[in-house]
Amino acid sequence: MKKQYQVDKESKVPFHNAVDYCIGTGRMGLALQKEYFEQLRYVQEQIGFSYIRGHGLFCDDMAIYQYREDREGRQYTEYNFTYLDRVMDSYLELNIRPFLELGFMPKKLASGEQTVFYWKGNVTPPKDYSAWVALVQATLKHLIERYGKEEVLTWPVEVWNEPNLRTFWKDADMQEYFKLYKITSEAVKAVEDGFRVGGPAICGVDDEVWLRSFLEFVRESHAPLDFVTRHHYTSHVPKWDGHYGYIGLHEPEYAFGELERSREIIDSFPEFSGMDIHITEFNTSYIPQCPIHDTNLNAAYLAHMLSRLGDKHASYSYWTFGDVFEESGVAFTPFSGGFGLVANGIIPKPTFWTFAFFKKLQGECVHRSEEALVVRTGNGYRGVVWNADGRASGEELDVTLTLPAGEAAYCLIGKTVDEECCNPLKVWHELGEPANPSKETVELLREAAKPLVTTKRIMTANGAAELSLHLKKNAVQYFELVPAEIKSDAGYSYERTLQQKIEEE
Repeated sequence: MKKQYQVDKESKVPFHNAVDYCIGTGRMGLALQKEYFEQLRYVQEQIGFSYIRGHGLFCDDMAIYQYREDREGRQYTEYNFTYLDRVMDSYLELNIRPFLELGFMPKKLASGEQTVFYWKGNVTPPKDYSAWVALVQATLKHLIERYGKEEVLTWPVEVWNEPNLRTFWKDADMQEYFKLYKITSEAVKAVEDGFRVGGPAICGVDDEVWLRSFLEFVRESHAPLDFVTRHHYTSHVPKWDGHYGYIGLHEPEYAFGELERSREIIDSFPEFSGMDIHITEFNTSYIPQCPIHDTNLNAAYLAHMLSRLGDKHASYSYWTFGDVFEESGVAFTPFSGGFGLVANGIIPKPTFWTFAFFKKLQGECVHRSEEALVVRTGNGYRGVVWNADGRASGEELDVTLTLPAGEAAYCLIGKTVDEECCNPLKVWHELGEPANPSKETVELLREAAKPLVTTKRIMTANGAAELSLHLKKNAVQYFELVPAEIKSDAGYSYERTLQQKIEEE
C-alpha cells in the first residue's frame, strides 16, 4: 500500500499531545518493591510522565486504616502513614506525582466481604460513612502537612474505580455510588477547596446510562465535580486458554465513536459543557494475561489511538507502566501478556517506544492522517508513522511525505520498531520461552528490544524535502529531519575514508 502527502508551508493541524500526562500502575503497595521502582525509574528516564494512577490506596497492605481495641476493650481508630510516605517519596524522587484514586475499602471499615483480584481489594461500601470521611480527610491533611499545600493541591483526586461493574462495586449499585461520590467529594473540598475532584471512572458496561445519570445526580445534588473520568479498552471478549486470553481488536473508528458519545453526553449539560475528561485507564485488552500487550501490533494500533485521543480528552493514561502487577497473581514468565510498557527484567516492549516517540512530538502539528503525524520544530520536523495490520495479509506500507524546507542539506534520522528489528517477544520465543531467564538472557532480550536507528542525507529541491518511509507489518517509525550542513575538519574527507583499501605489496 502506498500513501503520498504534500504538506503546505502554511499547514496547521489541531493536535493536543497529552501522552505524558499520566500513566497507570498496579496497586500502590507494589511501589515498595525494588523491581517496581527500577521499572518506573527506567520509564521516567526514557519518557517521563507527570502523574501516576493506580488502585489500593486504602487497602490493608498500605496499613493506613487501623481500627483497634485496647486492653480494657475500648475501640479506637488511628492512621499509619509509614508506607504511604515511602511510596510518595519514591514517586517524587522520580519526578512523578499521584493521580489519587480513593479506594478500595479497608477490611475493618467495609460493610461486606466481597473482594476483587488476587490481592483481595474490598469493593463494598463503608459500614460507617463518617469513618470513611475521617479516613479520606486524615490522609489528605497528612499529605499536605508532609509535602506542602502548593504541591498536593496539584494532585487530582478520583472517587473509586469502575463502580458500574459488579466486580469493582458491590452489585454495581448506582445510587450507593452516588452517595459515596457526594460524601467523598464534599469531604475532599472541606479539607481544601483547591483540590480538583472527579469521577465516576466508569468502564464499558452501561457507560452511557451511568454517565448521564451521574451528571444528573451531580447537577441536582450540587456535589463538587471538577472533571469527568472514564476508562477505555478496545477489544472484544477474550477467548481463554490456560492462563491466557486471546482477543480481537475493535476497528479504530468504532473505538473513537464510543469516546465521542461520552463527550456529547457531557456537552449536552450546560453546567458541564466543555468540562475536562480524563481517561484514567486505556489499553487494547482489559485483562492482564493478554499476549497482545507484548506485541508489535499493540504498538502500532496504539500509535493511531495516541494521534487522536487528545482531540476530546484532557489526558489519557495507559494502563500500565510496568508488569509488576498482581491482579491475577504473580506473572509466571517475563512475557505473560501483562499490561505494562516494560516487561519484568526491565525489558521495554514495542508499545514502550510508541510512547517514547510521541513524547518527542513537541511543536506545531502540520500533518495528521490515519497512518502519520508530523510536527514542525524550531529547525526541522519530527514525526511518527505506523502500519497497524492485524490481518493475515501482512501488507507493508510506503509513505511519502513532501515537507516545506529551505535550500539546504538535511539528515533524516529514523528509529524503527517492527516485528523483525525490535521484537523481544520473538527472541524470547525462539530461545524456548524461558520462564526464569538467566542474567545473560535478560541482557540479550534488552538488546533485542531496541529500535533500529538509521540515517540518510536529504537534499532539498524546489524548497521541499521528500521523505520516503517504508513500514513492514505492525511497524511504528519515528523520524527527525534536521539541518545537516557538512562542516569537515581540515583535511578530512569522508569519501576518501571509505575508499581506503588493502594495497598489494
